[in-house]
Amino acid sequence: MNTLLLSINWNPNPELFNLFGISIRYYGLLWAVGIFFAYIIVHYQFRDKKIDEKKFDPLFFYCFFGILIGARLGHCLFYDPGQYLTSGKGFVEMLLPIKFLAGGGWKFTGYEGLASHGGTLGLMIALWLYCRKTKLHYMDVVDMIAVATPITACFIRLANLMNSEIIGNPTDVPWAFVFERVDMLPRHPGQLYEAIAYLILFFIMIYLYKNYSKKLHRGFFFGLCLAYIFTFRFFIEFVKQNQEAFEDNMMFNMGQWLSVPFIIIGFYFMFFYDRKKVAKK
Repeated sequence: MNTLLLSINWNPNPELFNLFGISIRYYGLLWAVGIFFAYIIVHYQFRDKKIDEKKFDPLFFYCFFGILIGARLGHCLFYDPGQYLTSGKGFVEMLLPIKFLAGGGWKFTGYEGLASHGGTLGLMIALWLYCRKTKLHYMDVVDMIAVATPITACFIRLANLMNSEIIGNPTDVPWAFVFERVDMLPRHPGQLYEAIAYLILFFIMIYLYKNYSKKLHRGFFFGLCLAYIFTFRFFIEFVKQNQEAFEDNMMFNMGQWLSVPFIIIGFYFMFFYDRKKVAKK
């Protein structure tokens, strides 16, 4: 049987519309929607915990810039340092959403390439700076962020799907996608697998927060978020195409190696951090 008959042909225009020469893409829009939902969820938690509203106001900016800067630097430094660090133009392209043209001049492209591992590190550093300013306990803040993170991660992977990027390996499963912008091979929709997994985690987080937040120890939500997301990320990489050619000769690809420390940290915070204090209560 021709497997193409069982596949989904996928070739959406990544540009939603063009505004005065600036391309508005699904990618950026879905990122924004994901961050908006996180904003609503964390705001609810601040009110639920009766934390001063003034301390919430700057949190969005710390998170937004921490994720954006970390994700961008993570992609450039983890996956393609040669392109961005060997010339002045490459360094500028790493920091600004532009691309220099071969014939001179430049064009606005948006940030083409963001790495989730870098975004996670950037967010953790930004939250540390935020907590220094507001005097809130770091683990209390990252626990609240962890409850909201999966819904943002879900929308980011949907953004990757709309961009036909981070595609899966060829397969003959009936739900395979043919990413026409890449080739005509039926492939695993790895982005969709991750989006569904993160949506499930989001519902788990909401359930646990609603019913057990006062019983679970400090750091649990943070640990669960890291352990779940990066364990799933480690295994999903086996059905995804490597992002860079140098990964083809590695036992595990870059995404898998970078996931391991986060998995270890996640399990530590789930099962060991702050448990003695809980037991004393």
